[in-house]
Amino acid sequence: MTSGPTRAFAIATALAASTFGGVAWAQVKTNVPPVEPAAKPVTVQRVKVHSAAIAGNLEGNSADRDVIVMLPPSYAKTPGKRFPVVYALHGYSIGAEQWSKEIHVPQTVEGAFALGAKEFIVVFPDSKTVHNGSMYSGSQTTGDFETFVSRDLVAYVDAHYRTLAKRESRGLVGHSMGGYGASRIGMRHPDVFGAVYMMSPCCMSARGAMPLSPEVQAAIASAKSPADLANLPFGARAQFASAAAWSPNPKNPPLFFDLPNGDDAQKRDVLARWAANAPLAFVDQYIGNLRRYRAIAIDVGDRDGLKVDARTLHEVLDRYGVANSFTLYSGDHTSEVAVRFQNFVMPFFSKNLVF
Repeated sequence: MTSGPTRAFAIATALAASTFGGVAWAQVKTNVPPVEPAAKPVTVQRVKVHSAAIAGNLEGNSADRDVIVMLPPSYAKTPGKRFPVVYALHGYSIGAEQWSKEIHVPQTVEGAFALGAKEFIVVFPDSKTVHNGSMYSGSQTTGDFETFVSRDLVAYVDAHYRTLAKRESRGLVGHSMGGYGASRIGMRHPDVFGAVYMMSPCCMSARGAMPLSPEVQAAIASAKSPADLANLPFGARAQFASAAAWSPNPKNPPLFFDLPNGDDAQKRDVLARWAANAPLAFVDQYIGNLRRYRAIAIDVGDRDGLKVDARTLHEVLDRYGVANSFTLYSGDHTSEVAVRFQNFVMPFFSKNLVF
C-alpha cells in the first residue's frame, strides 16, 4: 500500500467487516513535533528476550523476542539511581522497529524529557507473529504474548536494568492492536502495572467475520504451514491473526485455528470465542482491578473509525466510577501518534508513576 490511504481508512474498513481493526502494510506518515534544542540523547539498546510463555507454540513464532530499550539521559551518569519503566506496545502488521519510526523515537522520548518529563526507561517489545500480530493474547497456536509482556519481559528488564521493580513504577501504553493489548493486559494484571494509556485501541467490541474470497479459501485448503499464507490480502491475514489468538485449535493442522466457515453452530461457536476476547465484553469482570490503577487514559482521533468503541470504554469506566481520562483529538488513526507520544503519553507517565 502506498502512503496515500492511511491506516485509519484500513481500520474503519476492516472493523466494519471483521473482528479485527487492521492497519496498512507500509510505513505511514505522521506529524512530528519539532526537535527540542535542549534535548539530551537517550541510550538505545536492542536486546533479545527469551519468553518461556511463547516457547513451543504451534505456529513456530520465535520465543526469542526483539526488544528495544531506551535508557534516559542520566542513566549512565547516576549509577546509584533506579528508574520507572514504561512498556510500549506496537500495532498490527508492524513490529517494534517500524512503530519506533512512526512515533519518531528516540527524538520524541528525548523531547519529552527536555520539556520537563521526569526520566524513565521506555521498552518496546516486538510481538509480531507469522500472521503479523499476536493480539497480545495467549494461545497454544501463537504462544502466550500476554504473559510474555506481563511476566517474562518485565522480569528480564528488572534483572538487567536499574528499575524500580514495583507496580506503581511501571506503565503500559499501546497503539491500535497495542492499545487493545494495553487494555487486556492492564485489566488482567494490575499487580504488575500502575498506570495505563490506551492510544486508539482496536478490537474493543465483538465483530462478525469478513467473508473470505474463493482464492483465499483455496489457499487455506492447500496450505502446508502458516507461512504459506504470507502473501494473502491484508484483511485475510488480520482475520487469521485473530483466529490464531482467540480460536486456537491444536487438533486442526497445519494452521491450528478455527475460522467461522462451517455450519451455523460452528460459526456461532467461533464468533462467541472471538467475542469473549473483546474488552467491552469482559471489562465488567475487572472493575476491581481497574480501580487499583493510579491513572488510566484513552485517546483517539476524531477521524478514526475506532473512536466510538474508545469512547464507549471511557463511558463504562465512568459508569463504575473508575477514574480515567478520555481525549478526542483532531486527527486520524496515525497522523498524530508521534505528537501524542511526546506531548501527552510521556508526561502522563511522568506524572502518574512513582519515582
